[in-house]
Amino acid sequence: MPTINWIGKEKIVNHHLDIPYHTLDLKYTFDAADRFDNFLKVVKSSSENKIIHADNLLALKSLLPEYEGRIKCIYIDPPYNTGNEGWVYNDNVSDPKLKKWLGQVVGKEAEDLTRHDKWLCMMYPRLKLLHKLLAEDGIIYISIDDNEQSNLKQIMDELFGVSNFLATMFWRGMHTVRNSSKDFNKNTEYVICFAKNKSKLILESNANYFLRVAMDKAKDYKLNDEDGNGFYKLDPIYARNYATPYEFTFKNQIKWNAPRGSYPRYSIATLTSMDEKGQIVFTGKEPKAKRYLKDVQQGVPPSTLLEPSIVGFNKDATLLLNEIFGGEKMFDQPKPPTLIEFILQIQRKVDTNDFIVLDSFAGSGTTAHAILNLNKQDGGNRKFILIEREDYAETVTAERVKRVMQGYGNTEGTGGSFSYYTMGESLFDTDGNLNESLSIEKIRRYIYYTETKQWLSESELSEGNLKEKDNAAFLAKYNDTAYYFNYEADRATTLNHDFLSTIKTKAEQYIIYADKCLLTKEFMSKHAIIFKKIPRDITKF
Repeated sequence: MPTINWIGKEKIVNHHLDIPYHTLDLKYTFDAADRFDNFLKVVKSSSENKIIHADNLLALKSLLPEYEGRIKCIYIDPPYNTGNEGWVYNDNVSDPKLKKWLGQVVGKEAEDLTRHDKWLCMMYPRLKLLHKLLAEDGIIYISIDDNEQSNLKQIMDELFGVSNFLATMFWRGMHTVRNSSKDFNKNTEYVICFAKNKSKLILESNANYFLRVAMDKAKDYKLNDEDGNGFYKLDPIYARNYATPYEFTFKNQIKWNAPRGSYPRYSIATLTSMDEKGQIVFTGKEPKAKRYLKDVQQGVPPSTLLEPSIVGFNKDATLLLNEIFGGEKMFDQPKPPTLIEFILQIQRKVDTNDFIVLDSFAGSGTTAHAILNLNKQDGGNRKFILIEREDYAETVTAERVKRVMQGYGNTEGTGGSFSYYTMGESLFDTDGNLNESLSIEKIRRYIYYTETKQWLSESELSEGNLKEKDNAAFLAKYNDTAYYFNYEADRATTLNHDFLSTIKTKAEQYIIYADKCLLTKEFMSKHAIIFKKIPRDITKF
């Protein structure tokens, strides 16, 4: 497979492994139903929704223990690399923070990098971490324009695999001609879509979403058909793909209600029969194709053309943001929530309780706004994780989400909650030893993740629960292996017979961390015990 090369690539390919693991510090939890506590910003139990104020490279690494392979959908709107230094999103790869980072990672070669080289160096390790976080049946959507669209597609082919490419969607975000255009009026942006594993992905038609918007637009045009049945006269674009369902009676008198949006692919004229197995036969080129009714998709497949009448314009998003903040202009060219709402419904969602959406270039918080809107519309329970590096993470990003939850202007609030985090300390100090200022719970979670790729819950970490199950060093049992982290910040710990006498869990194998070990190799081999020395044998991922 062809790959893309640029200056500095060899220094950046595995850089995600060198990023130190940092913990997240909970600052407060906001709940729209509890305004008094939120006014005081009382730190309390965490929400499943997160807003993280941190560099996204560090934050993505910190999310791995809890979320690796769990994120169902990623939407990011990274810098387009236009070179416009005045843009509030820092859409300029000459940003001082990035230049400093490139100098540290790439070295002297960074001085010779073009702005495209710098952009690729910035994006590559972040996309690698996003790939780790994405679920096997997940999708990543990336907004981009002509400046880096070609480069982005090539590194996505390399990281996610050409076979997992889904589509490049086209969106006319600008509704007017730019006076600054010197050649073409560049009013089109792209959304590049990749699956983590295309074979495990089931796409949903956007028929219901389209139809809801279409019916709303056509509500003043209710008519009657030839049989007196009421229907809505839709715009041709909707009528073509989202016609009213019809009922068809086969030759064996079995009735079938066509799915909404199935005309004209499954019109009455194309259906001829249905056998006892529930297969329907379509007319057309020989040989005739057979499909089971249960396999007939609800509606038409998602379109790569994002209709502005459905997903909105940039101007709509700007006006909305101004309304949320009482007329104050906050951002230029934000994305409309309707765009995110649309793409979030492309995946078939069996259970929204397990549908987590990540946006690591959060900006003004549009992704959270879209998720809250959808949850209010259909009663779902989608969760969001937003990461924003800039200083406006709390004053704009988090503040917008608060106002959406509580309501703004004449718009009713969606309700909901989120926890606000900042970047905590590194797990290891400069000498490679454990950072003793961190809580033991955070260290224990890290150790268990490195061993099992699993996350220890709050109940599993509670001291009372641990003592009831086993000794205080016990982490958990996984795949018939019991894990123990015998660690104390103020003294060295020992794996010896006294420690073994406190173990209650029965397992085929025991992995035990401690500062030193007094057991013989023969004894450990006989009893399936693996000793790991602190900190030497702690894995760094």
